[in-house]
Amino acid sequence: MNPNAPCVLVIDDEAQIRRFLDIALRAEGYRVLRAATAGEGLGLVATQTPDLVILDLGLPDREGHEVLAELRQWSAVPVLMLSVRDSEAEKVRALDNGANDYVTKPFGVQEVMARLRALLRDRVLAASGEPSHRYDDGRLVIDQARREVSLDGEALSLTRKEYAVLVTLLRHPDRVVSQQQLLREVWGASHVQDTHYLRIVVGRLRQKLRDDPATPRWLKTEPGVGYRFLAKVAGGSPDQRG
Repeated sequence: MNPNAPCVLVIDDEAQIRRFLDIALRAEGYRVLRAATAGEGLGLVATQTPDLVILDLGLPDREGHEVLAELRQWSAVPVLMLSVRDSEAEKVRALDNGANDYVTKPFGVQEVMARLRALLRDRVLAASGEPSHRYDDGRLVIDQARREVSLDGEALSLTRKEYAVLVTLLRHPDRVVSQQQLLREVWGASHVQDTHYLRIVVGRLRQKLRDDPATPRWLKTEPGVGYRFLAKVAGGSPDQRG
């Protein structure tokens, strides 16, 4: 399993649904997390930062609408609501509360997969800020569409935070990105003062990129301010072609 493959969290109290979606999602190359309760699901969103959440409305400990409302206070992760409730009012309420899509049970697996692909594609486009998703300077390749990073032809295994920091900096090539902006976009608004988290992740990222902070090739520190991604290609200009 590709460690950088998109991760989907399934929050549903029906064990059969969780198993079914787990098998279907893994067959499509996704990494999967599963939760049977609202509390367990919210904890996994906070600690594992999945790329997308499939959320059932009828959970045993809390109403799905309440879970969505709480989630939207601190996370912008795409949410696909799943429910036997098929009334227009339920769908409108979910979408107004911040759901990205709504699928009723019983459902076809291909429909769910198509909706997931669309939501993840929209998230990549929103995150990149550009219509293209590939950076290639002859040594470092960052393929956002595939969530793959390689250096000198060798695939790198980045953690979710390392990858998120790298891509966030890439969205602003050759420009300073403040520590607070990085913390807000990668960790959330409640972590804008946790600069030690950022220093640890950047340090590990530099090690994997074999990037010397004294003479940086890609990640330059702007003391007391933030970081800058030095975007260059063999020809001397950034390559963001799709």
